[in-house]
Amino acid sequence: MIERSSRAPKSRRPVGTLRQRHSRPVRHAHSSFRFPASVGRLDSRALADRAELAEQIAAFVPEDGRAQPVPGLHLIRSSTAKVPFYAVLRPCFCVIAQGAKVLQLGADDYRYDPLHYLLVSADLPIAGRIVEASGDEPYLGLRLDLDPALVSQVLVEAGGTATSGGAERRALGVSALDADLLDATLRLVRASQSPRESAVLAPLVTREIIYRLLVGDQGDRLRHIAVLGGRAHRIAEAIRRLHARFDQAVRMEDLASDLGMSTSTFYQRFKDVTGLTPLQFQKEVRLQEARRLLLAGGADAATAGYRVGYNDPSHFSRDYKRQFGEPPMQDVERVRETADAGALD
Repeated sequence: MIERSSRAPKSRRPVGTLRQRHSRPVRHAHSSFRFPASVGRLDSRALADRAELAEQIAAFVPEDGRAQPVPGLHLIRSSTAKVPFYAVLRPCFCVIAQGAKVLQLGADDYRYDPLHYLLVSADLPIAGRIVEASGDEPYLGLRLDLDPALVSQVLVEAGGTATSGGAERRALGVSALDADLLDATLRLVRASQSPRESAVLAPLVTREIIYRLLVGDQGDRLRHIAVLGGRAHRIAEAIRRLHARFDQAVRMEDLASDLGMSTSTFYQRFKDVTGLTPLQFQKEVRLQEARRLLLAGGADAATAGYRVGYNDPSHFSRDYKRQFGEPPMQDVERVRETADAGALD
C-alpha cells in the first residue's frame, strides 16, 4: 500500500523523522538479494526480473555511489540510510530494485520501494531520505530522466492527446510497478552494458518505457509534461519561469496574466500541481541553490543569500534554519561530515 499522508504545513516534520515501515525479508531462490515479504505475491517472472535488476545495478556500481552508463540513466547504490536531502527533482521515472525511500513534497509524504515506481512530471523542490539500506542489503535504484519532447513524440505516435480540463494532477506520484514496466526497465539496464547495444537499443527501450507509462496508472500525470499546450502546459511554463528566475523578484499577478489566468486561479492550479504556492516554490528553490553554493565552498552565508535573491542576511538565515533545521554554516558542516551532501538518488 502506498503511504501518503497530508498534514498542515505548520506540523511539517523533518524527513529524517518519517516513520519507516519494516517487513520480514524473503530471499529469492536464485539471487543473493533480499526483498520485502510482499514481493512474494509477484509471479516468478517478476521475481526473477527484480533479482536480476538488483544484480545488474550492483555490478554497475560495486561501491556506494552512482553510475551513468547511458545519457539520462542514473544507477545508484547506498549501504546506509541517508540524512535528509533537498534538491530540485526534474521530470523522471524512478525504480528501486532493493531498499526504500521517502520523498516529501509540500505537506505530503511519498514512500516507494521495489513494488512501486515514482514518476515526476515537473521540476519540483523536494526533500527525501533513503529509509531502508545496509551493508548486506544496500539500496539499489535507478532514475531515468524524461525528455518532454520525447514524451510528446511518443504520445502523438500512440494516438494520444495532452490532458485538458478537469482537476490538475500533482506532479509527483507513486504507483505499483507492473511486470511489463519492470521488464522494460531491466532490458534498458541490460542494453547499457554494451556501447554498441546501448546506442541502438537504449533509445528504443526508453520509448517503450514512456509508452507503458502513458498507458498505465500515471498516464495523465505524464501527459502533463508533453509540450502540446493547454492549461497543464501553462503551469509547467510557470514552473520553468520561476525556476529560471528564482533569484529575481517576480510579480505573481504579472506571471498569471502572461499565462492567461486570474491570480487566484493561477495560485490554485499551481498548488494543485506542486503542493506549494508560487512564492513557496520560489523560496524553496532559492534555499536549495544557496545550500548548493555553501556546500561548494564558494560563498559565505551572507554572500550565498544575496546571490539567490535575499537582501537581508538575517531573513536568509531564519528561512534557511526553518528549511534545513540549522543555521547555514552549521548545516553545511554537518552535511560535509556525512560525506554525502544530500545525494538525490
